[in-house]
Amino acid sequence: MLAQERYEYIIESLNRDSAVKTSKLIKELNVSIETIRRDLEHLEKEGVLDRVYGGAVLKKITVDKLSFEKREEEFKEEKSEIASIAVRYIVEGQSIALNDSTTNVEIAKQLKNKFKNLTVITNSLAIATELANSQGIKVILAGGLLNSKEYAFYGEFAKNILTNFTVDRAFIGVGGVSLNRGITDYNIHTVEIQKILIEMSNEAIILADSSKIESVSLTKISNLEDISFIITDSKVDEHIIDKYLKHGVEIINK
Repeated sequence: MLAQERYEYIIESLNRDSAVKTSKLIKELNVSIETIRRDLEHLEKEGVLDRVYGGAVLKKITVDKLSFEKREEEFKEEKSEIASIAVRYIVEGQSIALNDSTTNVEIAKQLKNKFKNLTVITNSLAIATELANSQGIKVILAGGLLNSKEYAFYGEFAKNILTNFTVDRAFIGVGGVSLNRGITDYNIHTVEIQKILIEMSNEAIILADSSKIESVSLTKISNLEDISFIITDSKVDEHIIDKYLKHGVEIINK
């Protein structure tokens, strides 16, 4: 069994039982204790679990840990690079959707200088604020329950607003992309919005920096066949791009 398949199995067990025992994983996966220890160490570094004596427990991801400000400071160069690629896939006069991701904030910054006729739908207060004074860019904010640490709206009100629209393209920042698990993220409230954006768009474009490619977060958003293509940065391994292409998934990084 490949390492990624073991990761999937461990994550599914954690999602189901909230904890796993090393001895049980050794038996069920038919691998050595050293292999399981390495797997648990890897998933702990990915923020999926906490190792404890005799096994591991599901990590409780807090809003503070994944807060907007902390994510905004990470991978700035990569996010700017992704945003520059993404705006090439936006055409004057289109309607687009941007979810509450720091990469999409970078896209919003670039939109201001490039477009005079655009409709942007978002659940992000940060993105709406960024575009507020942009002439010719119409902003539709899906309001609802404001998460003040994420500068974004979630909940039934936000979801109901979004379901009333259809857009040409949705640009969706995510937590993980995996051939085995598909598109994933950490927070269930975020995932609910991301799923709607995929459904309401003619093309769903996934944004993920290279650290998130072949990475798995806790909650599944969609299968890879549900999205149009993935945009990442130039640091991604070319072998990964080839591997995804062989599975019918296009990754664009330049």
